[in-house]
Amino acid sequence: MISNPPQASLLQRRIYGTLGLSVLVALYLLVGLTGHDPWRGDDARYFGPIHSILQGEGWLFPRIAGEPFPDFPPLYYWTAALLATAFKFLLPVHDGARLASALFTALAIYWIARAAERLHGRPARTPAAMLMLGSLGLVLHAHETQPMIALMAMQALVLAGLARAPQQPLVGGVQAGVGGMLAVLAGGLTGALLTIPLFPLALALSPDCRNPRTSGGLLIGLSLALGLGALWPIAVHLTTPEIFSLWLREEWQQLTAGALAFDDIHRLLELLGWSTWPLWPIALWGLWRGRRQITRLHWMLPLSAVLLTALWLYLSGDLSPTAALPLIPPVALLAAGGAPTLRRGAANAFDWFAVMTFAVFAILIWIAWTAQAFTWPPGLARHIAKVTPNFVLHGGLTQALIAGTICVTWFVLVWRLPRTSSRGPANWALGMTMIWCLAVVLLMPWFDYGRSYRPVARSLAQALNRQADECIATTGLPDAVRSSLDYYAGIRSSLIRGDSTTCRLLLMYEDRRPSGQKPAPEWQSIWEYRRGGGKQLETFRLYRRQPS
Repeated sequence: MISNPPQASLLQRRIYGTLGLSVLVALYLLVGLTGHDPWRGDDARYFGPIHSILQGEGWLFPRIAGEPFPDFPPLYYWTAALLATAFKFLLPVHDGARLASALFTALAIYWIARAAERLHGRPARTPAAMLMLGSLGLVLHAHETQPMIALMAMQALVLAGLARAPQQPLVGGVQAGVGGMLAVLAGGLTGALLTIPLFPLALALSPDCRNPRTSGGLLIGLSLALGLGALWPIAVHLTTPEIFSLWLREEWQQLTAGALAFDDIHRLLELLGWSTWPLWPIALWGLWRGRRQITRLHWMLPLSAVLLTALWLYLSGDLSPTAALPLIPPVALLAAGGAPTLRRGAANAFDWFAVMTFAVFAILIWIAWTAQAFTWPPGLARHIAKVTPNFVLHGGLTQALIAGTICVTWFVLVWRLPRTSSRGPANWALGMTMIWCLAVVLLMPWFDYGRSYRPVARSLAQALNRQADECIATTGLPDAVRSSLDYYAGIRSSLIRGDSTTCRLLLMYEDRRPSGQKPAPEWQSIWEYRRGGGKQLETFRLYRRQPS
């Protein structure tokens, strides 16, 4: 039977066009986002303020278990609390709250795609979205409770507004101004540093913004960003001056804690390299191609954003993977300008490197699954048993069937990809989505088993049922533990200050690095819980003060 070419062409445009890209983004964002407890680390840590808002406290200034938590302003937490309330009929509270990460990631991808279209033309729109989707530094954080995602999205909104200003000065300026205001509400002083300086830089450095109409629109946007961005700090200062002072000290300390030493510069370069892969090689190519027009807005704007973020990383000394998230939107914008101009040999190499890379990663994920299902290879199986003792894999055949379908679908889609300038970026987006879906299907049960504090909280709650005291002192608990104990069991502890406490219960925590602290002889151990193994070992002990 001979197929109809026009129909085949229409089907291909739908699969690989806007509809297909939208489905791919939705698949990437939603798979693995729900269906598991808050994980140890940032996922549990940043759920604490959301839980507090849902309990009726900390709506203006974030709190964890009743204590002020100055890491981020409340934009992400407000959004997550609204989504958790809206979807509580369908999802647990922690899963509904995590939808905020998917929302802000989707907005960041959309705004960067629109900015790329305005700066580099229509051919750059799809590569911008797909390159951002395929970036290595985004995938894990887009699927956890992560306020830095909100700052990244607002940065993308500012870039989209500034890119729009030469054609529509007032609309673009207002859009960028709203983005700057929300960046402050998402990231505090960091958000202001990464976005607001882009307005004067665009006015001073780019000839595209020096005409009266464009400069007027940008000045209006700058006024909005500064004026509206100050509303939340003013509200906090008027209601709780002591908390405002705490927040201001924490923000200033983060920015001035100490710049990176010269010996640590290579660590910064490593962070930039892997977190923005595969964006930065194409971005460098684009800058080289446009070096004679470097002051034009389409190169100067994203380059300024990259330099601002790198400067912030250097001054703050923060080399965590989360801190590199604001690098992804501007580097993707630079790469979007370089992707359509790649020479055929480089484009083909980029394309095949993506296919081979993700094929190797898929094989490694399958091997990790066989270590759980068939204890092969033996060395890896022993390591898994050491890290997660007592873990038992269920539903292995169903997992294998679903995972096999994912791999076959990926292979067919890659094989039928149209040969356009978007082929390489599309391969990275398809590959990253395939790898993430494969990891969720094959490894999520094992990963979730060792990452939740629910068993700890329930066991501690049972131990406390036999105690008449409600006051629990602690020498210090990680924020993720405090958040989980409050969420699962309503347990809140008070930090010991001055080596003395009136509480008759003491909760102590140790990770793989024992603190060496031991309570006085008057404290008797009444409960102990160990979770994980090897480098992931954590120990919780509850003591009761004996009468003199």
